[in-house]
Amino acid sequence: MKKFRKIFGVRMDVGGRMRGGGPNAGRFANASMPEGGWKTLKRLMRYVTSRYKWALVLVVVCIIVSSITSLVSTMFIRTLIDDYVMPLTKTTNPDFHPLAITLVKLGIILAIGVVCAYTNNRIMINVGQGTLLRLRTDLFKHMESLPIKYFDQHAHGDIMSVYSNDVDTLRQLVGQSIPQVFNTIFSLVITIACMIELSVPLTVLTIVMSFVMVFTTRKLGARSAKYFTNQQRSLGAANGFIEEMLSGQKIVKSFCHEDEAIAQFEVLNEQLRSNTYNANKTANIVMPVNGNLGNLIYVLCAIIGALIALSGHIELTVGTLVSFLTLSKSFTQPISHLSQQVNSVLSALAGATRVFNLMDEQPENETGANVSLVNVEEAEDGSLKETKNRTNLWAWKRPASDGTFELIRQHGKIELFNVDFGYNEDTQVLFDIMLTAYPGQKIALVGGTGAGKTTITNLINRFYDIQDGTILYDDIDVKTIQREHLRRSLGMVLQETHLFTGTVMDNIRYGRLDATDEECMAAAELVNADDFIVRLADGYNTWLAGDGTNLSQGERQLIAIARAAVANPPALILDEATSSIDTRTERLVQEGMDLLMKGRTTLVIAHRLSTVRNADCIMVMERGRIIERGTHDELIALQGKYYQLYTGNQIE
Repeated sequence: MKKFRKIFGVRMDVGGRMRGGGPNAGRFANASMPEGGWKTLKRLMRYVTSRYKWALVLVVVCIIVSSITSLVSTMFIRTLIDDYVMPLTKTTNPDFHPLAITLVKLGIILAIGVVCAYTNNRIMINVGQGTLLRLRTDLFKHMESLPIKYFDQHAHGDIMSVYSNDVDTLRQLVGQSIPQVFNTIFSLVITIACMIELSVPLTVLTIVMSFVMVFTTRKLGARSAKYFTNQQRSLGAANGFIEEMLSGQKIVKSFCHEDEAIAQFEVLNEQLRSNTYNANKTANIVMPVNGNLGNLIYVLCAIIGALIALSGHIELTVGTLVSFLTLSKSFTQPISHLSQQVNSVLSALAGATRVFNLMDEQPENETGANVSLVNVEEAEDGSLKETKNRTNLWAWKRPASDGTFELIRQHGKIELFNVDFGYNEDTQVLFDIMLTAYPGQKIALVGGTGAGKTTITNLINRFYDIQDGTILYDDIDVKTIQREHLRRSLGMVLQETHLFTGTVMDNIRYGRLDATDEECMAAAELVNADDFIVRLADGYNTWLAGDGTNLSQGERQLIAIARAAVANPPALILDEATSSIDTRTERLVQEGMDLLMKGRTTLVIAHRLSTVRNADCIMVMERGRIIERGTHDELIALQGKYYQLYTGNQIE
């Protein structure tokens, strides 16, 4: 699918986390960060705030108000016990009116806190889902700008895992964990201030024990951090294998490789299970450990506070002690809440790293590409003029040094001079390729598998850039032509046919989105595809899904050829265009192909040598070199490699 979009120039729109509370929590948390965690987290926060700055400001206000109202209710316990409950127990005629008024005021304050908490949650749901929407959109847009090389080197299932699993891990991080961190920091600061005001000795005890909790969380979290990154990688590998098996089920069953496929999947699945287990076995005990440590702090504060109150050396009322015990729970509880988020945060940072790695992949370089393809009309004196109307007359629009533009008629002349190429630095695929295709010529590339025929067409389309040499299109270096315009001028039919979900008409129109129904039907008739299309259940409106599995391979190939025909390009590249068509159908298609190729420069890659007998020039390739060239008769008379391929006779 990616390659089709490149060919026709069509673009379809469709880390780290603080572990514990207290002023020094961030310092202890650093050890638990996955590699690059803080950098990833900062980048994610910039991404979120760039769109939802004021929404997040409102969230911060709501968190502050909600936290204050919660602490007000806690501090009110001391007033309630010392100023109301205790005096009422000592009088025979208690007056509950002042208490009732105070409770009403407290109720109003708590109601404000509830409203703020509700508002905060609603806003964060919108921010979280909106961020995921934007992230997936930006990912898809960036993916469309990546070179074919990226998709050749990465499993499609692994790329899909970035969209589904990795992006989804950010939902809880953005929607819950980040607000929880801020809420915790603010709550801890004002809680410590209130605890100091109530009792300095008990505050010191609570903070010391909290450091024990932070240290424990740090040690446990550090052991699982690396496994969360491995978990996301294993998940991508497993998804990639499943996608590969789904697309190749017929091959698997044809060769009875079900057991081998299952064995391979079990290995990948076991790796995923092992990494997930290792990541969660430690992280999942953080919360119960912290919960018990929090209970221990509560008990110690209760015992020591009671001893202080009974000793009488330090004034500590019953109301003060009860309020402090409630605050100690408020102090340790956020640490437990944060520890509960450890596994999701680490997983989200690992996912975010994979997301940003994809977004950081370099798009196709267009530096120096300033030549575009434009539709023109010809004046009586032969001069060209750019027009908005489609005339099927094309020209290259090249900027001149004085700031003006010159129009160069698009003929379709293709030249390769001393071209060397390798898909990587270690292995060279093409050697000193010299090729000239003049306007209207039919050039055939033949040779064994792996000879480099398809590689040449990939270079003309600039799916890959050459290491050495020059490729000219109408005497213009293709590196100066914008890729989209270059590919729009080259119609291409691939050996690997791909149909998209939609109607037959939609798939033909994919070659040129502004084509009318009549033009699409005319293209189908030209390549003799109309005959079988009209016999389908709904004709041209027949719905295709699953890459057109309800059609035969030959029928799918005919639709792909019709798609190239409706594009009506100045030049054609046919990569085994009739490889999936039977001999009888091939004769019908060949008639249409001859009409389609008339007046156009055509490069044909063929294994059926009978289809290229009428080529103006046949080039025989072997191991990345052109070893013979000439017409069919000339090469037969030469009795070289072509003669061997054509007749099947071994040359002595």
